[in-house]
Amino acid sequence: MNNAAIGVFDSGVGGLTCVKELIKLLPNENIVYLGDTARVPYGSKSRETIMSYARQDIEFLKQHNVKMILVACGTVSSVLPAMDIKSDISISGVVEPAVKAACSATKNNRIGVIATSATIKSGIYGKAIRSINPNIKVVGKACPMFVPLVENGYTAPDCVPARYIAQEYLEIIKKEDVDTLILGCTHYPHLTELISDIMGEGVTLVSSGAELAKYALNSLSYSDDTAEREERESLELYCTDSVELFSENVERFLGNNINAQISKCSLKL
Repeated sequence: MNNAAIGVFDSGVGGLTCVKELIKLLPNENIVYLGDTARVPYGSKSRETIMSYARQDIEFLKQHNVKMILVACGTVSSVLPAMDIKSDISISGVVEPAVKAACSATKNNRIGVIATSATIKSGIYGKAIRSINPNIKVVGKACPMFVPLVENGYTAPDCVPARYIAQEYLEIIKKEDVDTLILGCTHYPHLTELISDIMGEGVTLVSSGAELAKYALNSLSYSDDTAEREERESLELYCTDSVELFSENVERFLGNNINAQISKCSLKL
């Protein structure tokens, strides 16, 4: 048993999709979340900048007595293998859990991936999918406008600008007749209803954040590192910009019945 907290970070509010699933799957675990809202989005930054930000995020979480760090950011997850981080704490990204779920879900061996520009350019999802099944066709599409839409609350399926942008992005994916679509940025599940409506009922959506939370459950259970307390003691949420705006997003995505401590913190800006 291990009562240390689970650390989670993302460039903004997207990683709350992972936190929401963690709350459901691991109700006894303390959680420390960092949303680097002052520097969102990461997906339009250079590889070197992304890695620099990620190291700062990881160091911040290490200061909060965490037993594992979940990188609930598709962009950082795409560069994680190249970062060569030496740590006695396990650090896991969203790519592998999402890819395994998608490969299990597809029936026609055609998988779509939508993510930030940096993630799509890295080609990491395609490589990971083909390492499992080289016969699967992968169709990737960068959707950079999805992150600011989510960060600013434009997520409703009847939101005119969100629908217009989503239709524009998803057209190429639909034409390729994919039956499974990986939401490779953890912001994107906040647009699930809209994306599902455009893609149609026959397409399975894979939430990278939710799959990472399932991975955490399996990993902690296997190593017998789950908490022994009967209920969660703390949910600590940190942001690097406006607490007011971040709090609004927390309420929107986690619900107003979540008892969380929300604070502003400083990284190397």
